[in-house]
Amino acid sequence: MTARVGVVTFPGSLDDGDAARAVRIAGAEPVRLWHGDPSLHGVEAVVLPGGFSYGDYLRCGAIARFAPVMESIVDAARGGLPVLGICNGFQILCEAHLLPGALTRNQHLHFRNRDQFLRIETVGTAWTNAFQPGQEVLIPVKNGEGCYVADPATLDQLEAEGRVVARYIGGNPNGSQRDIAAITNEAGNVVGIMPHPEHAVEALTGPSLDGLGFFTSVLKHLVGAPA
Repeated sequence: MTARVGVVTFPGSLDDGDAARAVRIAGAEPVRLWHGDPSLHGVEAVVLPGGFSYGDYLRCGAIARFAPVMESIVDAARGGLPVLGICNGFQILCEAHLLPGALTRNQHLHFRNRDQFLRIETVGTAWTNAFQPGQEVLIPVKNGEGCYVADPATLDQLEAEGRVVARYIGGNPNGSQRDIAAITNEAGNVVGIMPHPEHAVEALTGPSLDGLGFFTSVLKHLVGAPA
């Protein structure tokens, strides 16, 4: 039976279609979830896509965090549901306190749009088990508020617990502390990533196929998860 992976659409989402396509290419059935509908419609995993939810008014992700669908996602994530937040989705996960820290204005105060090398640091998550430790991947990055920050104790804890999922290499595009590009929660089912793996799943449009591993990983995880 084909796994069902939900992709949320908020007002201002612009990468939800790309995320749904990546889910389909990986071999799962994408299920479109609407921000105003609290039902998750029986999905087995969720992707929070990039974009500018609610226009990024107030603070990136701060309004989306209170959407009816997010109340359901927060509860389900705490129960083990795999959730991937990409770019604005990463910001939403931090605002919802599913992940620690925050995403702030890029240190150079410019929007950054380029293909970016990352090093995969942690493969023990629901979204990275298809990679090898230390594997370098090429994935587009496009953000204006992608600078990951946290207090020193939180950063040290993330490092000590192996919860830094990916780091920028070959240059830090936004000034993120310790070159952090992606992190996970303690259980490994929730991952936030600032670059866009959904834009690196097809040779025609992406700089590589490296992003596909994030989506095939969750399918592998679901197959191995207890019924």
